[in-house]
Amino acid sequence: SSVAIFGLGAVGLAVAEGARICGASKIIGVDLNPDKEELGKKFGVTHFINPKELGEKTVSQVIIEMTDGGADYCFECIGLAALMNDAFQSSRAGWGKTIILGVEMHGAPLTISSLEILHGKCVMGSLFGGVKPKQDIPILADKYLNKELELDKFITHEVGLKDINTAFDLLLQGKSLRCTIWMDK
Repeated sequence: SSVAIFGLGAVGLAVAEGARICGASKIIGVDLNPDKEELGKKFGVTHFINPKELGEKTVSQVIIEMTDGGADYCFECIGLAALMNDAFQSSRAGWGKTIILGVEMHGAPLTISSLEILHGKCVMGSLFGGVKPKQDIPILADKYLNKELELDKFITHEVGLKDINTAFDLLLQGKSLRCTIWMDK
């Protein structure tokens, strides 16, 4: 399957890791931060799109060209209705699924064409990845312990408690995915 991920923060990179584990043939990361291209590769991203570098083309046009018709799965991980629409437009007619993971930050509604729904595309939401804790957490823990699920890559910085503001600054600057804050350092 082909996968397009809108936003390569911790959530988007977790989607890339999941797509990699599932054997996706093409994992396309979309992000405005050019530093996310190299980081994305560590999580399985095979292709990178920076919307600022596309000229006259839209992100959906580029993804449709890259996938010969649209991605099988599109994940919106930012929380902007415009990106949710871009993700939907990037999905393949007939069976493309758009999964909304980001909570719309401004309360804007998502507007999509009912005709495209009739042509087989669908939109769905997913809270906490649809995990059923009692059955899924032990499976995820085993995958981590067996080195199939590489969670350590998400920790990009470690700081002592006295430097907690540095951790927030790194996060706001887009330079950190997850930061471990040590109480005794």
